[in-house]
Amino acid sequence: MKIFHTADWHLGKLVQGVHMTEDQRFILEQFIAAIDEEQPDVVIIAGDLYDRAIPPVEAVDLLDDILNKITLQRKIPVLAIAGNHDSPTRLRFGQQLMEQAGLHIAGDFSEHQRPVVLNDEHGEVHFHLIPFAEPATVKAVLQDSTILTYDDAMKKTIEQITPTLDANARHVAIAHAFVTPNGEKQENTSDSERPLAIGGSECVDAHYFAPFHYTALGHLHQTHYVLNETIRYAGSPLKYSISEAAHEKGFLIIDLAADGIVTVTKQPLIPRRNLRIVEGTLQEILQHKESEDYVFIRLTDITPVIGAMEQIRTVYKNALHVERKAIVVEREKEQVIMRDQLDERTLFQGFMKEMTGDEPSQYALQLFDEALQELLQEEREEETVE
Repeated sequence: MKIFHTADWHLGKLVQGVHMTEDQRFILEQFIAAIDEEQPDVVIIAGDLYDRAIPPVEAVDLLDDILNKITLQRKIPVLAIAGNHDSPTRLRFGQQLMEQAGLHIAGDFSEHQRPVVLNDEHGEVHFHLIPFAEPATVKAVLQDSTILTYDDAMKKTIEQITPTLDANARHVAIAHAFVTPNGEKQENTSDSERPLAIGGSECVDAHYFAPFHYTALGHLHQTHYVLNETIRYAGSPLKYSISEAAHEKGFLIIDLAADGIVTVTKQPLIPRRNLRIVEGTLQEILQHKESEDYVFIRLTDITPVIGAMEQIRTVYKNALHVERKAIVVEREKEQVIMRDQLDERTLFQGFMKEMTGDEPSQYALQLFDEALQELLQEEREEETVE
């Protein structure tokens, strides 16, 4: 069975105040062209179809158009799950009707999520859709008071699935989570992706996915595998921040053999406008060939430059940000860190030390972590109900 694995479309995304909808349409039309060329049996979208719970009309229209082209016009099933940016309730609207057309979307977490069963010449392939859910939600649904973290939630969820696995079928998991080799804390692959939790409690152990022949993940924006090559992130199809400038964007083509062995091919997607970093003096940059790329400018001029952005946009009309590299280097020498580069926990520690003269105790940090986690959860819930 040939599977297209993609994720983190973030339709409706703004980058430095610039709407990315037309760039997203361009890249997704390229995705449709790849479908026509490769003829996959199924398309997986592993969460974050939208960038926020209440997406703009243009984003809704774009998703409707793309899904229509895949499922109705090309008769290829699409399996999608809600990510942490999506509204589960909105995604599952018309679920029964859509499933008849080959569109299967798992929005809300359910105790008895039935697999989607597809067939090829070798038999059945069972797709297990695990939408993003807060630990508190999983705890309530499964009625298990031991679930406190995202790791707990995923472990218990897969423990619910494992006894039902058909030994005669091949199994694919679809999940949206921060998965690391052993559940240890790691840095995010993009600063455009909001944290799920704080203090490393968002991380999930990759070993839980061992029962599946392939695991299609979403959430992290850089394509990579975790623990082994059968547990993979497809990454986002577009660059959404300066931290993603070096990423190679695209999607994954998975060939699932009769014996469950997978072969993975990375398929690049070429954006209408690249997002990149440009360095040089103002006069050097003004000599560059005109470009419509989205650029972050780092000026190497030693002295301040008046009206830099206005001049730069005569060459790079879609320049997003400009800064002087000399200032950045000086900050690094002095080990000065700007506040907007710090996470909330570090800011709290600095504040407490400045106010009291001492580092906060472990108990104080624990209370802060719990309070911040509640705020993060409330923020996502408020986005959903607005």
